[in-house]
Order: sequence, then C-alpha cells, then structure tokens
Amino acid sequence: MFITFEGIDGSGKSTQILLLREYLVKNGHKVVTLREPGGTELSEYIRAVLLNKKLEVSEISELLLFQAARADLVKTIVKPSLDQGRIVLSDRYFDSTTAYQGYGRGIDMEIIKKSNQIGSLGVLPDMTFYLKIERNVGIERDKDKDRDRMELSGDEFYDKVIHGYEQLAKNESRFITIDGNKSVKEIHSKVVDEVEKLINK
Repeated sequence: MFITFEGIDGSGKSTQILLLREYLVKNGHKVVTLREPGGTELSEYIRAVLLNKKLEVSEISELLLFQAARADLVKTIVKPSLDQGRIVLSDRYFDSTTAYQGYGRGIDMEIIKKSNQIGSLGVLPDMTFYLKIERNVGIERDKDKDRDRMELSGDEFYDKVIHGYEQLAKNESRFITIDGNKSVKEIHSKVVDEVEKLINK
C-alpha cells in the first residue's frame, strides 16, 4: 500500500506521516517512510542541488532533476518495499511535480504527465492526503526556518501551486482533502479513519 502526503510547505505533512507511522507500527504493520526529493544516496545529492539557494536552475532542468531523484527512489526503495507487503508513506510524490513545476513554473502539462510516468516507473499511490492551508499560514508556520531555493520562489508562484493542488483534488479520486488549519490531533484522526477504510477494503 502506497500513501502520499501533499501540500505546500508548513502544511504539516511530516508531522502527520510520523503520527501515522507510529499508529500503523503499533497495529502490526511494517512501514517505510520517505521524503521527496531524497531517500537514496543519489536522490539526496540531487536534493542538495535542487534546494541550493546559490544555484540558478532552469524550469526544465529542475523538472528533470526531480524526476531523476524520483526514479532512483522508486526503483531502490518504493517498489521493493511494496513487493514485500510494506506500507509506504511518502512526503510528496509526483503530484508535487504537477503542482510546482506544472502549475507553478508553467511547464506544459503534457510534458509534466509524460515525465511523471517516467519518473514514477508507473507506480501510483493508492491514496493521497492533501493538507490544505493558505499561503500565509505556511509562511507563518515556517518563519523561523532557513528557506531553501524552492521556498524563495515568491507569492505568485505559491498561489499557482495552491491552485494546482485544488485542481488535482477535484480531478483525482485518490485525493483526500483535509483542512490543514485543524489541530494535529483532528487531522491525525481523519487520516487514520481514511487509511483504515483503505486497509479494510
């Protein structure tokens, strides 16, 4: 089972993944948690390049770097873990590419779709949680954090990204939208309810 978490920075994805992992392990499941980009030696090197504030990276170069990191992660960790019957939880997946590089950077959606198919090696999530918050909420939550290259892309960019997520949530049946302004406990409870439904299908 493959479950992904999406949303802008500061939406609470990593917190909810940790809580869900704890819940699932307690209930006897074998769980693997990941973040994108990253998770393998190669992917972590690519992550460092992508987030480096000192580098200027073109839109297409950025897209291809994300997909290279993803392909390595899927081949090395995601597919083997799923084949072993583990539950894989990922902080971001190809929906981030659609929202950030497609809607945010304005890359043609056909290019985005094709590159997502290649980068994911055809591995699709069973369920995706979209933690929905306003841009200013994410900025406020992350105000003490050293912002990386992606996070410095500006308000207009992030408004486009949020619009992208809204479109995905409307059009993808695997998407579950959760109000990210709710308490950590309330969000976790909703996540657990939905995951249990998936497990018991």
